[in-house]
Formats: sequence, C-alpha cells, structure tokens
Amino acid sequence: MNHTRWKLAREKKATADYTESAEVEAERAEIRLAMAFAKAVYDRRKALGLSQAQLAERAGLTQAKISRVEGADAVPTLPLLHRLARALDASLNIALGEDHEEVTFIARPAA
Repeated sequence: MNHTRWKLAREKKATADYTESAEVEAERAEIRLAMAFAKAVYDRRKALGLSQAQLAERAGLTQAKISRVEGADAVPTLPLLHRLARALDASLNIALGEDHEEVTFIARPAA
C-alpha cells in the first residue's frame, strides 16, 4: 500500500466514529444559507449587468455593504432583504428545509 492510500485509510478510520455536535451542524447550516444568499445576490446582479457600486446606489447602501453581502460576511435583516429585492427588480424566495436551503431571486415581469 503506498503512502497516499495509507493516509486515506488512516483518516477514514479516525473519522469513522466522529459525529458533529448539534451546535456545529447548526453553524454549518447558517453558513450554507449565508452562502446561498450571497450567490443569489451575485448571480442576479451579474444577470442585470450591474457593478457592486451600481447595485449599492440602487439599494441605498454602500458598495462595501454589497461586498459583505456577496462575501457571506453580513447577516441580512428583513429591511435589507427588501431593499436588495427591489434594487434587483426581483422577488426574493427563500426555502428552508431540514437538509436544504434555497435562495432565489425571481425577476419581476416587465410592465
């Protein structure tokens, strides 16, 4: 057995009985949700062809705040979610399940 296979076998054996605490699992879920929201904002902004500064201006925020949102470094409040949805000309849908989080912006139909 070469060294790489031995290392993998050792790691598998070491983690075989490992289970994460409820606190760690909850923290991972929060991180996944923050990342899903960040990706949704980024994707919608890019689809509209906006820079972070342009989106910030439309939302009445700073470019730094948009950067923190897209970097999953900010916990969005309900008013912030509303401002971003309006600035992105979209409805915000958030689905939360036991093992699945989904955040999407749905473009508003042109009037």
